[in-house]
Amino acid sequence: MNIREELAAEHSISTTNAIVEYIGTDAARFKDLVDIFLGDEYRPTQRAAWPLSYCIQLHPELVKPYLTKFIAQLERDGVHDAVKRNVARLLQYVEIPEKLRGRVFDLCLKLVDDPSEPAAVRVFAMTVAERIGHNEPELLSELGLIVDKHADTATTAFRKRAEIVLGRRFDPRT
Repeated sequence: MNIREELAAEHSISTTNAIVEYIGTDAARFKDLVDIFLGDEYRPTQRAAWPLSYCIQLHPELVKPYLTKFIAQLERDGVHDAVKRNVARLLQYVEIPEKLRGRVFDLCLKLVDDPSEPAAVRVFAMTVAERIGHNEPELLSELGLIVDKHADTATTAFRKRAEIVLGRRFDPRT
């Protein structure tokens, strides 16, 4: 299978599933997908994001050689929302190494705190931040302060994820 050609032909769940199945746990095939995702071409990058996140959800070990590159995508200006959404989504499924946790936590807080970010990016980032700060009350408190700051303008998705992540009711009227 030529992954680039498949992505160019159609953007659908069936194409995504076919690519994910083709890649399986094969590191070389996964690298081909990563190269497309990290490339400079808008449409292929956008279309590669979906199967990439599914591959990592199923086989999180595949991300190890690329984790810092994926994190860098969240730090870049002008990155397509699909790229940010899928990087934030895939970070939910991987163990963030200790040396990257502070960087990723700060990045996630920035995304959660930015109302111009799409709801999906913000809620995935909220989950990643919670996973990093799970055993550190001061980090969870910081996340809670940022979430509460957006109580009046939060989308339903943001509020529901906040309730799940923070383990408490998120009521914009309080």
